[in-house]
Amino acid sequence: MCLFCKIARKQIPSKIAFEDDDLLAFHDINPAAPTHILVIPKKHLTSLADASTEDEALLGKLLLATQRAAREAGLVEGGFRVVANTGANAGQSVFHLHLHVLG
Repeated sequence: MCLFCKIARKQIPSKIAFEDDDLLAFHDINPAAPTHILVIPKKHLTSLADASTEDEALLGKLLLATQRAAREAGLVEGGFRVVANTGANAGQSVFHLHLHVLG
């Protein structure tokens, strides 16, 4: 089982920003910005490249959750960045789809 699956199942503690039945948003333990929140689907998808049309609703929900994370962290007015590294050559180090919300 992957690291983020363990975090989603509460087998590893994390500082949770919010969650629902499908998604979890939590603060990165090695932040690359003053605010660095990771938003993940609880369903294991290795990367964006592995998503299929059956994941369409989940992917839309994932994007809206990045907006929520930014809003709740007070980043919307000043601006924020959303990053998805896909594959080792693009810098992905945890092979569970996740979006970085940075601000």
